Amino acid sequence: MTSSNVAKTLVSLIVVGAILALPKNVMAQSSVGSIVTQDFFNGIINKATGDCPGKSFYNRDAFLNAVNSYGQFASGPDEQSKREIAAFFAHVSHETGFLCYIEEIGGANLDPSHYCDQTRISEYPCNPSKGYYGRGPLQLTWNYNYGAFGNANSIDGLNAPETLAQDAVVSFKSALWFWMENVHSVIGEGFGATTRRINGAIECDGKRPDLVQARVNYYNDYCNQLGVAPGDNLYC
Repeated sequence: MTSSNVAKTLVSLIVVGAILALPKNVMAQSSVGSIVTQDFFNGIINKATGDCPGKSFYNRDAFLNAVNSYGQFASGPDEQSKREIAAFFAHVSHETGFLCYIEEIGGANLDPSHYCDQTRISEYPCNPSKGYYGRGPLQLTWNYNYGAFGNANSIDGLNAPETLAQDAVVSFKSALWFWMENVHSVIGEGFGATTRRINGAIECDGKRPDLVQARVNYYNDYCNQLGVAPGDNLYC
């Protein structure tokens, strides 16, 4: 055996040894890009009707670009990562009609004060000519969310909230920011816990079981597509 072949054999043994050394309950981590394939992404957005504004706005490249700013998203073992991605896109599908909507329906017609929380106005002052209605894959709302998201991403969220509807990368960043701030920490508690974090006050505890079921249906579908069991505690 040549020295080159010996070296290759040693490298192979080291890799195999490292894999075998993993705890039995830990699966190797997959990258987000290898899970959210173009086919998976297209399968979501193609369910939207043909005249949806989101179909020419949202795209996989923008999503993966945004993910680069949130390295902890879906960064766990393979099974956990797939469940988090399935949960994320289940809620995105519910909030935007399969990435159909960029902005809240009728949001532009609301009085600008509608989503201006006066109790936090000293920290996140509302621009009276701007509306903080839902925008992006998770329909970010309220002045305090726009302000905090902007601060975290060097964007003037309070004075230019419309950026979320103009730049697809920023739009996905807004959804990932909200997810990492509010949802990521409970992913291990089951899908129901993520629904409670997103819209629990309106939907959970029997308030809107139809909407909760719709979210669960999307989640189960995406888990099936990704080849992972949905886990327990699906309802909130």
